[in-house]
Amino acid sequence: MKFFIILLMLTGCVKVSNDDLGHQYVGAKYVLDPLGEETLPDTDPLIRTDAFDCTTFVETVLANGDVGKLTQIRYKDGKVNFLNRNHFIETDWLSNNADMVENISNKFAETEQRIVTIDKQNWLKKTHKIDAEFPKQTVALDYIPYNRLARIVTKEPLIVLFITGKSEKSAKIGTDLAVVHMGLLLPNGTLRHASSQYERVMDTDFYEYVLQRAKSKNNIGISLVKIK
Repeated sequence: MKFFIILLMLTGCVKVSNDDLGHQYVGAKYVLDPLGEETLPDTDPLIRTDAFDCTTFVETVLANGDVGKLTQIRYKDGKVNFLNRNHFIETDWLSNNADMVENISNKFAETEQRIVTIDKQNWLKKTHKIDAEFPKQTVALDYIPYNRLARIVTKEPLIVLFITGKSEKSAKIGTDLAVVHMGLLLPNGTLRHASSQYERVMDTDFYEYVLQRAKSKNNIGISLVKIK
């Protein structure tokens, strides 16, 4: 913890133009899973700009509020269908958006790998009562452990993924998960994200937020993702 206290003392706020990314949505309410396909099994709209969860906030910002671009981000090959949605950051979202994003965690610190196995078929059955065949997928996700995290110097906004170890929640939802939260890390050290705790899109000091997450032994670190 001493490391992070010193880190906070050294952190400055340098205003640059990229710090306004997603600013128009700050204050919007937090709603879990606010988007859908407008048809069963998820009748929510394809786009909303008044309510977000952490993932749809990042996606909407990347799409610049354009529904066509948003569907390209949210669905494999842009084909709108519940089963075709990029439900899992680890195996769907990062790979299907590889032309737009790239995990560059190793450029900021020595990384470790979180091996995660996504069982989409079991998850669909347990959480949505849907029978569909999907093979299990195992990926190695590069991340920076909290005890190796130093001052992040970046001229461009980054997507930050918050990584957790295996938990008891996996049995409840039917699959392992590694990414439990995401937001935008701005060049001035601000984390802009949709917070379930505060029920809104908000700005917070990234390093203060890291301090809080690092207190939980199951929160193991972050991945930093470049927006190409």
